[in-house]
Amino acid sequence: MKNASGICSPSMPFEESKILLVAVYSTVFALGLPANCLTVFLTWVQIRKKNVLAVYLFSLSFCELLYLSTLPLWIIYVQNNHKWEMGSLACRITGYIFFCNIYISILLLCCISLDRYMAMTYALECRGIRQQKTAMFVTLALFVVVLAIHAPVFSIEDGTETQNHTTCFETLPLTHNLAYFSFARFLVGLVAPFTILIFTNYKIFRRAKTSCGLNVHQKAKVKYLAIAIITIFLVCFAPYNIVLLIRAIHFTLHPKDSCPFERSIYTTYVVFFCLSTVNSIADPIIYVLASENVRKEMWRWLREWRSQSSFNLFPVPEGLHPAHLTPSCTPSRAGGASV
Repeated sequence: MKNASGICSPSMPFEESKILLVAVYSTVFALGLPANCLTVFLTWVQIRKKNVLAVYLFSLSFCELLYLSTLPLWIIYVQNNHKWEMGSLACRITGYIFFCNIYISILLLCCISLDRYMAMTYALECRGIRQQKTAMFVTLALFVVVLAIHAPVFSIEDGTETQNHTTCFETLPLTHNLAYFSFARFLVGLVAPFTILIFTNYKIFRRAKTSCGLNVHQKAKVKYLAIAIITIFLVCFAPYNIVLLIRAIHFTLHPKDSCPFERSIYTTYVVFFCLSTVNSIADPIIYVLASENVRKEMWRWLREWRSQSSFNLFPVPEGLHPAHLTPSCTPSRAGGASV
């Protein structure tokens, strides 16, 4: 974080995007927090049952929870007209979590698609590979690599020092290092994952279409889930990375005259930035609630919770417990229903 009114910041249209950012952040936090908490619990139950896919789902929701925990800070920042007053370290940590969350989420989507592809296409051949230990190792390696790549966030120059307007990771204009980093993120964080998602989900769809072991409902479910995966990726992640690429290209070609362009593209950048945040709501809906096992586990847990809550609210006296009642004293079904 730097005092980054810089060359461009004083004339940036921050006020125009204020309402949109606060509304999106607040909505995503309100919906995403309980959804991802529920997802973490349900996938943890599936992990204990040796479900391989649940490892990736659990990691995805855990990662989203970390990002959601920073949204109140971003809301304060935006409401304060993009003035960061919570210290440099807090800025760097929240920015670090945001950047890591985007690319960990993207790579976990690839892991989920690859796992489904192997399970459907090479069910027998990959028995020894599709194990929880392998999924945990892949997830851990993924986290370590992404965290290490974004470690320079703690030392990167984020703007120039002017007056007392302190922004957080809004370097305007860009620097050469940030431009080169945007090129790398576009190739490694968007193009490569998109290729994997298109290939795996196309193969999954083809396999499901010709499978004799799946009924019509199951085939439709596979088809729509594959479409949903690609759609979420294109809607939530592609626009943000593309606008970063456009900014990097323009700065590389016109390093001394980039402020007018930054001002003209800022509102578009904010809209696409908001779409990347919406991913925190979309992931639990698509990858967890669309899973039959997780849905069954959720309803079973809710029934048990309701049953336990009812028992605690209306405890049966010890002497009137059904085990101590004689047949003549046992309430009838009709009587019980009327109560």
